[in-house]
Amino acid sequence: DLQICQHRAPTCCTRKMEESYQAAVRRERTQSIQALNFELKYMIVGHITAFQEAFESLLRFAENRTSSLFETAYRPVAKEAAEPVKELFTDISLYLLGAETTVESAALRFFDSLFPLVYSRLINPGITDLSEDYTECLRLTRQDINPFGRYSKNLVAELSKSLWASRMFSQALSLGIEVINTTEHAALSKECGRALVKMQYCPHCQGLTLIRPCVGYCLNVMRGCLASVSELDAQWREYISVLEYLANEMAASHELEVALTGIRNSVNEAILHAQLNGPQLSATVDKVCGQPKRQEGNLSSASVVPAKEVTEAQRFVVAHATLNSKRREFISYMKRSRTFYASIAERLCDGDLVMRDSSTCWNGEDVV
Repeated sequence: DLQICQHRAPTCCTRKMEESYQAAVRRERTQSIQALNFELKYMIVGHITAFQEAFESLLRFAENRTSSLFETAYRPVAKEAAEPVKELFTDISLYLLGAETTVESAALRFFDSLFPLVYSRLINPGITDLSEDYTECLRLTRQDINPFGRYSKNLVAELSKSLWASRMFSQALSLGIEVINTTEHAALSKECGRALVKMQYCPHCQGLTLIRPCVGYCLNVMRGCLASVSELDAQWREYISVLEYLANEMAASHELEVALTGIRNSVNEAILHAQLNGPQLSATVDKVCGQPKRQEGNLSSASVVPAKEVTEAQRFVVAHATLNSKRREFISYMKRSRTFYASIAERLCDGDLVMRDSSTCWNGEDVV
């Protein structure tokens, strides 16, 4: 009553044993593909971790740099500016991790929050009435009078270009893991299961437990079983090309590291621009939002102080070089895996599964 291992000679197999063999080949095939995938998946997961760690470190560095700008150059607003700065970098982090937000909305929200502080603490330090209505009027007015000049738009442009490539790179790495996980659990067809049993276990029914499949026979069976997986070849090659393109974009002049650490300078230039145009801004704001209450006495606006550079540049340069080096190594490895899905049958038939350097092997029907 055998369904797969039918043979004219006497056999020691039963129908139940055939069923056990079918379960065994399915389990073994999944384990074999997992073993092949392990190194590739390990490399991608490792780079995701390294990328996220380096990115978080970079974000903290850039946030500290920006906060120190207010503490050293614009002390009157330092305390109240802490929250908008924190929100800006949180929004950037969420954007890079794939959240449905934009760099432009994050930057505009930051400058909307910053303008009331700059206007009431630096441009007109005598203002005492900073009610919710007046603050909201200042926020809305900022969008019309553009107190920060071109610097706010420049910041958005620089960040958008560099963060876009990093966001896409991060999402592409996650997609790679998803593809690999899916191929590991690709269902084997009934015909494939029977072909694998015939190739690996039917010799056992004749007592030939040491004989192994012929190489050509193994390749034919595996190619048939993995036809759907090997169809990924063209898309996988394209995927590697996209990773390479994104890595080059990140390493180009608009790279993530430079853009993030440049936020401090952009914010500084924006505030300086607002201070230098204080009288015109005040005249416009008074017309739109009305005259606020002021303290008596002669309070001059805060003097323009050039921001000092923080002395963490050396540490940043090292971290920056490490991230670039890791990225190059990773892309180099991924380029070597271009033929991963095209050669999966050959790799599964390599090693202990088939008989090599021997005069005899199993061809599916007999020993040849």
